[in-house]
Amino acid sequence: MNLREVEEGKEYIIQQINTDDEELNAFLFSLGCYSGEAITVVMQKKSGCIVSIKDGRYHIDTPLAEAILVS
Repeated sequence: MNLREVEEGKEYIIQQINTDDEELNAFLFSLGCYSGEAITVVMQKKSGCIVSIKDGRYHIDTPLAEAILVS
């Protein structure tokens, strides 16, 4: 499932990020958003979602949230 389909407040493990953009992959990696890392959706919004990764909170837009697969 992707980040738009998960429950708010529950921790998930990132399985895969489906994007061909190397700059975006590098940026996400710098935030701690990579396969095997824990991620929590704090709030779903119309424009995307607010996620918690490690000690930070970030807004991820809908297309990117749909590209991040978790279990």
